[in-house]
Amino acid sequence: MALTDTAIRLVKAGESDRKLADEKGLYLLVTTTGSKLWRLKYRIGGKEKKLALGSYPEVSLKDARTKRDEARKAAQAGSDPALAKREARIAQRVATANTFAAIADEYIDKLEAEGRAEVTVAKTRWLLSKLSPSLGTRPIAEITPHELLAVLRKSERAGQRETARRLRSFSSRVFRYAVATARATSDPAQPLQGALVSPVAKHHAAIIDPIAFGGLLRAIIDYSGQPITTLAMRFTANVFQRPGEVRQAEWSEIDFDAAVWTIPAARMKQRQPHRVPLSRQAVTILREAAALSANSKYVFPKLGSPLKPMCENAINQALRRMGFGADVMTAHGFRSTASTLLNESGKWNPDTIERALSHAEANQVRAAYHRGAHWAERVEMAQWWSDHLDTLRDGATVLRLPDRANGGNVR
Repeated sequence: MALTDTAIRLVKAGESDRKLADEKGLYLLVTTTGSKLWRLKYRIGGKEKKLALGSYPEVSLKDARTKRDEARKAAQAGSDPALAKREARIAQRVATANTFAAIADEYIDKLEAEGRAEVTVAKTRWLLSKLSPSLGTRPIAEITPHELLAVLRKSERAGQRETARRLRSFSSRVFRYAVATARATSDPAQPLQGALVSPVAKHHAAIIDPIAFGGLLRAIIDYSGQPITTLAMRFTANVFQRPGEVRQAEWSEIDFDAAVWTIPAARMKQRQPHRVPLSRQAVTILREAAALSANSKYVFPKLGSPLKPMCENAINQALRRMGFGADVMTAHGFRSTASTLLNESGKWNPDTIERALSHAEANQVRAAYHRGAHWAERVEMAQWWSDHLDTLRDGATVLRLPDRANGGNVR
């Protein structure tokens, strides 16, 4: 006799499980705890099997019969509904594990294992935090270009064009990693390369007038802030390396005898170790720093935390306190100043200057050739630059030298 909703509602738990039959193999299993579970008996390949169809009242009698009919139809067509359900459950688990956030975390862990710089990994995690609210729980294989573009447009509309560009680039790397590890079949970020508004290039403010730069050098000497910050500014002016490379410099990287600072590949933008020749002035600054930070592994440690490097904005903040606004001079601006004045001097091969700045060579064959080139000239140039800084700082007259690129004429 077929079941009714009334009979199902009134049935109570007994001392043992009971089966209340409906029709066509469908029955209700009433357990000793009072649970009411829908089950279906069916045959496939001559063997009797059972299929769970849910519990009452979440699955009503009408819904249970609909599921029964669908399962029986599948079985009659030769498809095992229990196997199909198990495969769907596995697919759901896989999809849940293969969300954008899960794959992105795995990709970032890979970057860490490869020795990427700590600051690079931190910025990458920040980019993931921007994408996670919208895409984090989405199965990565289901994300479409249109869906991703809508997320990127939010940053773009907020005036964060550079962030939108970085988000597209980062998501593309995650999608390509998912493709390479067989969790996705395509990169939906790739077609969006031309869809976003290009950010306006922002150049690091720098003083490139020699006399004005001399004024800055005097202001640094007179700076009344933290001594380690003053030394970091003086050192940066002499070696003109990137701010992050300077503030994270470690004593183990300094060879005083050879007067060379070797920056490991993990901290370099181009992922190649970089040697920096040290002038007499640079070595003197380092010896002054040693008196303040001998107990730290960092040349320029964070105030009160010798186990940490100087804060990222320490030099910029010092420049502001000295009266040099963000539109006048920045920590990164020391590189622009050096590049400009070294090139304008006419004394040095432009390739030597580029190598000193650790700029990437677009031509890979040429880059391989030039990796060890120009060292002798770089050593000479490092000393000339520090001597030139002393001249500018002391306020001496700056003579214009013949420009090689201008036929030897005085600029």
